[in-house]
Amino acid sequence: MINLYKFDGKDTFLLHTFCFLCRSIMNTINSTYLSLGSNIGNRTHFLQTAVDLLTKQAGKIFSVSTVYSSSSWGFDGSDFYNICIGLQTHLDPQELLDCCLQIENRLGRERKESNQYTDRTIDIDILLFNDLVIDTAQLQIPHPEMKFRRFVLEPLAEIASTEIHPISKLSILSLLHYCSDKNQLEATQERIRIQKEMPFSNFNYLAIEGNIGAGKTTLSTRIAADFNGKLILEQFADNPFLPKFYENPDQFAFPLEMSFLAERYQQFCEDTTQLDLFKNFMISDYDVHKSLVFAKITLQEEEFKLYRKIFGLMYKETLKPDLYVYLHQNTERLKKNIEKRGRNYEQDISIEYLEKINSGYLEYIKSHNKARSLIIDISELDFVKNQADYEFIIDEIHNFTDN
Repeated sequence: MINLYKFDGKDTFLLHTFCFLCRSIMNTINSTYLSLGSNIGNRTHFLQTAVDLLTKQAGKIFSVSTVYSSSSWGFDGSDFYNICIGLQTHLDPQELLDCCLQIENRLGRERKESNQYTDRTIDIDILLFNDLVIDTAQLQIPHPEMKFRRFVLEPLAEIASTEIHPISKLSILSLLHYCSDKNQLEATQERIRIQKEMPFSNFNYLAIEGNIGAGKTTLSTRIAADFNGKLILEQFADNPFLPKFYENPDQFAFPLEMSFLAERYQQFCEDTTQLDLFKNFMISDYDVHKSLVFAKITLQEEEFKLYRKIFGLMYKETLKPDLYVYLHQNTERLKKNIEKRGRNYEQDISIEYLEKINSGYLEYIKSHNKARSLIIDISELDFVKNQADYEFIIDEIHNFTDN
């Protein structure tokens, strides 16, 4: 089998003709490796967004390297985050290049007319494409500079150590060994997710619940951003009864719970009936049923009986979640989180009260066994600072919905 192809000059028509013949003759999925880098703004976000767009527009990503930090190469600039990915694609080399350029442009990459290196939001280079050698004015494969760049070879060797460079005939691991670039790379704790096929596609509405300070709003907001969900957040900060309740629970418990119920019901019905055709699903940081959980703890017996009747009438009209996720966290961590976010009226919340709320939620989940409920213990997790913990939660939800 011929495995070496070379084009000299600027004949774009010849390249497209070659790519068409390749697809017609081989009729297989192409295997390619790309290098991605970013050194402006939220570097992890730009890398993740580029990976997600490549998944949607170019094909299936089958491997992603560690995220490495390295100094700028070829110019004096901010440090880069670099990764390499393996991609299976039906696109030909020129189509893949066009796709990469479009993604760069979409993510704000500004190209200068000169060939000088500059800071960039995202940089995507095609390193290898099957075992082809292409040399045109628009495209060179394998990438001519890859064997001189440690920030390319080190992450590439992590996912494709035995792949053979089609010109030098050396493996990627050997190229790394002989590389003269002495710049050091540092593996980071950041992690780039391979987007699952249609994540969360088998439900319309996901509710994230948890105790005070569990992080349900933070998690809901991040999932909505990462997976194109319509975000529904509980609006409670302006409730005039809340500070009063913490000062005098017996006097203000009933008006507080009734005001919460009215606000949640009105807001929730409005938000869930306004469809957004550009979002894949809805996600909220609360479920209306939380009103009953809190009311059972705060109200006197006769008050709660009345409250439950009113709640029952309202709850019949609300959208029920396809999946109810409860973030369980121990009360010590909850207390620290509450102190950290600094809301004055929350600072005197007792451990006993938080434990009652935890028990109330768990009792609700147990008694509503027909609902699809998932309890995730996050007592030892930090999904804000640790990407792996966030990925764990995403996997727990995704795997549960697959069952």
